[in-house]
Amino acid sequence: MAVKQKIAFVTLGCKLNFSETSTIARQFPEPDYERVPPTEQADVYVVNTCSVTSAAERKCRQAIRRAAKLNPDAAIVVTGCYAQLRPHEIAALHQDASKITVVADKNEIYAPHAPRTAAPSENFFAAYSSGDRTRSFLKVQDGCDYRCTYCTIPLARGKSRNIPIGKLVDTAEAIARKGVKEIVITGVNIGDFGKSTGDTFFDLLKALHGVEGIERYRISSIEPNLLTHDMIRWIADARKILPHFHIPLQSGSNKILAAMQRRYTRELFAQRVGEIRHAMPYAFIGADVITGFPDETAADFDDTFRFLRQLAPSFVHVFPYSPRPHTPAAAYGNQVAEQERMRRSEALTQLSHSLLHDFYKKNIGRDEYVLFEHTEKNGCMYGYTRNYIKVETSYDAALTGQIAAVRLSDMLRVKGDVLSVMCEELRVKSDV
Repeated sequence: MAVKQKIAFVTLGCKLNFSETSTIARQFPEPDYERVPPTEQADVYVVNTCSVTSAAERKCRQAIRRAAKLNPDAAIVVTGCYAQLRPHEIAALHQDASKITVVADKNEIYAPHAPRTAAPSENFFAAYSSGDRTRSFLKVQDGCDYRCTYCTIPLARGKSRNIPIGKLVDTAEAIARKGVKEIVITGVNIGDFGKSTGDTFFDLLKALHGVEGIERYRISSIEPNLLTHDMIRWIADARKILPHFHIPLQSGSNKILAAMQRRYTRELFAQRVGEIRHAMPYAFIGADVITGFPDETAADFDDTFRFLRQLAPSFVHVFPYSPRPHTPAAAYGNQVAEQERMRRSEALTQLSHSLLHDFYKKNIGRDEYVLFEHTEKNGCMYGYTRNYIKVETSYDAALTGQIAAVRLSDMLRVKGDVLSVMCEELRVKSDV
């Protein structure tokens, strides 16, 4: 009887990468491979990488070196954005470069001699995550036609592209047959969906909404200029599309937005937030912000800080600016010192903590619906409301993987930050 090869998977970066790693893993069936954690010795390591910041690339290098240390004879397959942008750098991370294979096209990962290349694939690698019985990440789009001056993703991922809506509906139906109730819609720039097929993201949402068995859809991230007024109004009335929005802002200064070559102004961003709140008063609204972009003065940062404090999104995901090779912004003058970038990042992070606390507090006493996870920890179970509040209650096996109607009762804290919300009056709902 042949000995199974041990294989481990490492995923860094975004939800899109998680959907792709899960799909890659399904290409290595259990009869031939034994899946082990990436902290254990394996015969093959597959590392799906990220290159959005220098910190992300550092984590990728650490993961590759860790795999080589665990088993110097293991085959290490590296894919993802860092692999496509820095193939020669990756090869130098192992004392025996032949042990590392850098793969640009994820369709070729299972091939015995995958090519070393930095060229982004123009194929579409269809992907969705499996293994989590609660939710699945469904990739609907890849690539980006935007050319933001700080970003390497178009260099790594190529042009915006997608597969037909019908195929995505088929995939959603397959996910539903596995008993999964929630799908997170992912991609590089999902609002740009339809470049390959002449459709729109709005068309896709309407089609997915009709899939039987899927009760909830979350939109992972959408540009404010691609989130239309009609779409917001429709989502407010659509039972399955959750009131949870992640909208990149990047800066509250129009001067900096122009330097970044973003396709909107702060006024448009504020307008979209206002429209969401008018239609869905308790919607969760998250925003991405970059601090310390070149030529961001103290006054520019203060402008961003005041804008966010006044607009009061539910959460701010903060990134200190990281100069990326081969991007226009890396060559700009007036680069902000790293220490100042970090100081500004910390100030916005503290504001984010306060905003999240206020958002949770606003929801206390409300009735909500929670999809509970299967994991038990210290006698408790967790889940998320439609508007993305993490909820904790005593473990009840009957609730796992179920949507329950709850009343949000109290906030829990860890070191001053909100961890989750307690709930009461749990009852499983069959009509949600």
